Parts: sequence; structure tokens; C-alpha cells
Amino acid sequence: MSINILMPALSPTMTEGKLAKWHVKAGDSVTSGQVICEIETDKATMEVEAVDEGKIGQIVVPEGAEGVKVNEVIAVLLEEGETEVKPAPAPPPPKVEAAPAPQASSSSGPRASGSLMSPSEPEARGPKEHEAPKGQRIFASPLAKRIAAEKGIDLASLKGSGPNGRIVKADVESAKPAATPTPAAAPKAAPKAAPAPAQPIVTAPGDQRIPHTAVRKVIARRMLESKQTVPHFYLTVEFEIDALLAARAAINEVARKKDARVSVNDMVIKACAKALRDHPECNASWTEDEMIQYGAVDISVAVATDRGLITPIIRNADMKGAAQISVEMKDLAARAKVGKLKLEEFQGGGFTISNLGMFGVKEFGAIINPPQAMILAVGVGEERVVARKGEMVIRNMMSCTLAVDHRVVDGAMGAQFMQTLRTYIEQPAAMLV
Repeated sequence: MSINILMPALSPTMTEGKLAKWHVKAGDSVTSGQVICEIETDKATMEVEAVDEGKIGQIVVPEGAEGVKVNEVIAVLLEEGETEVKPAPAPPPPKVEAAPAPQASSSSGPRASGSLMSPSEPEARGPKEHEAPKGQRIFASPLAKRIAAEKGIDLASLKGSGPNGRIVKADVESAKPAATPTPAAAPKAAPKAAPAPAQPIVTAPGDQRIPHTAVRKVIARRMLESKQTVPHFYLTVEFEIDALLAARAAINEVARKKDARVSVNDMVIKACAKALRDHPECNASWTEDEMIQYGAVDISVAVATDRGLITPIIRNADMKGAAQISVEMKDLAARAKVGKLKLEEFQGGGFTISNLGMFGVKEFGAIINPPQAMILAVGVGEERVVARKGEMVIRNMMSCTLAVDHRVVDGAMGAQFMQTLRTYIEQPAAMLV
């Protein structure tokens, strides 16, 4: 029986993707673990490996196709001895279950993770299907393994009727699946009010219709959800950055030997990380049952790409020097712009920095990136006339606005965080103490 190759879910938020490239064609033989295609997700382009061996019988979704739904059949794999393509029935959609409250992550792992396996290879829950008690190996055909996984059958409980006791399709189909509790009927949701009709858009000659990219759709959905469901409040502070600029120049004199050039943004990352370490209650996320306070200080940094916004992460930023942060940030930003980040390099993080200062923006308010509780919007550093001890003087100033989830961080708590951040930015030597 032919085996369906399905569109995999490569991240927890992925519902559809673009089939960017095929590495195989109809008639090619593939082995388990071989890269067969590249999928463009809402964040990056990732390689997909075959989970069974056989021959590609049919390419169902052509290269370059967009909006391919997760679990949609993209190709058909023929098993040994098969010559005719007979697509296997698609597996039933997974049951939606309430997700457990997230656990605090370790200092090195990502906060949110996605599976890189195909949906036809379910995540392990308890003993693996191909492992028997006492470490004995179970011999089963790839099709038998797949059907057992779909029906929830433990292969260790079956006796194979194939050659040398190998478990085959008939053995699995005749077995009874494990009993699962019947979920209670969900209460009927109250009918939603019909949305007001949108004002029609009148087009004229010369207007262009530009289809949404997958990234743009995800950004739109997440930002709308954030503004509708997260109670934002904003705190704006003007920082004097003359000392920061002097420290940066001194650091670059030394960092030049390490082929690193520290930017103001790199030093802001370091200052925010130190402030979060001093205020762990701000390094947290809201859930309906509890607050998750993170042990690691992982800083997400917004990077604009041709495909949309992405936020690569500097892990354990409070433990790294400005030069190391600079090197990592340049590497992450470069790979983000070509869609080559790994899953763990952009999923997670407890705090985000969005810097539009390089575009001359003086001040702005950013939208929180859930499940994080805060995001810092950094404006341009520029000379301004300010009052100091009764005299008008010129200083380099930078306006920063902190957007805060009021469910997690109260006003006074957010203000205290900004006071600490001011200390690190206006007195950079404090970051070394």
C-alpha cells in the first residue's frame, strides 16, 4: 500500500506553508532520513526528511506552491514491490486537547519548541513503538508502524505473522486500539455577533494586488490577537547616552582584535538582560492558571526581512559580553534575512527589543509578542538641548518606550525596571559589576 507524505507542522503555530523546493522527483528511490524537500514556514525555510524508505510514486504538490495546509498530502511513496500509485487514506485530524501550562525552561533550551518530524511520525509518548520490553527489538514493516501509530497500538503487544516473526499490516489491522477516554461534550459557545461590513476598497487603473505572504499573515494574526487580548500599558524614558557611546568606542578598540564591532543596540541588549536579572518578576509570562517566571534571560531582537519580521534570540544574554552579543547578533540577523534560522534560534525568549533608531524614528510604541510580557521600543540617539543644574546643555539622548502586559507586570514594577535600565545605560560600568 502506498504511503502518503504529508505537509509537516514544523512549529507550534504553523497551519500552512510553502513548498519551496523538491530535492527528489517521481521515480527516485529514497531512504529514511534523506532530505526530500524544503518547506517555507511562517518564520524560516526548513528541510524535511523522509521517515520511510521506498520510491517516490507521485509528486502531488508542485514546487513553489503556497498555502499548503498542514497534514495535506504532498507526495506518495511506493513501498518495495509496488508499481502503481494508490494513495493511502489520509489519517484523521488530530484531536484538539487543552494544552498544559508551560513549564519554566532550562537556561539553555528554547521556551517554545516544534517537532521537526513529519506528522506521519508521531512524537514518542512512553516507550517507542519499535522497542520491546527488556530492550528487545521489534521487527515491523514501515506501513505497520504507521498504522499502529495512527490507531494507538503498542507493537510490543503484537505477534508478527510475517517472515521471521515480522509484524505486517494484517497483524496491526486485526489488533484492537488502546481505549481512550471519551471527552466530555463541550458547552455550546455563544453565537458571535456578525462583524460590521468592511468598507469596500475601490481600485483604479494602476493599482496592484499583492498576495499576502505566510509570514505577513502570521504577523497580522498575532499582532491583532495581542492588541485584543493583552492589556498593554506604556512607559517612556529618555536616556542620556554620552557615557554609553564613550564605552562603546573603548570596547570597539579592544573588540577589533576579535573581528567584532559593538553597536548601541548590542549594549542595549546587554543592559536589558542585566535589568531582567535584577528584576526576575519581569522575566515572566502569563497563563490562565499561573505565572511562569523564567530562569534564563533570553532576549529576542526584532529583525526586518523581505519576508516579514522575525525575532532571533540571544540566549543567556546577561552572561555574555557586548562583543560576544555583537558576533551572535550579526550571525543571527544575516541568517534570518535568508530564512536559514534553526527552530530553537527564534522560538522562545522572554523579552523583545525593537529598534527603529537607525531609521531616524525618535519614539514609538511596540506591540507585545505573546507569551512575552514586555517589549522595549528603542528610538534614535541624537543630540538634544536639555537642562542640567539650571543650565541648557547639549547631550546625546535616546527615547525608549516599554510596552508592558499589565497582567504580569504592574505599573510600579515596570517603572522600577526602567530605573534599573537607566542605571546600566547611563553608567555602563555598572554592567561590569
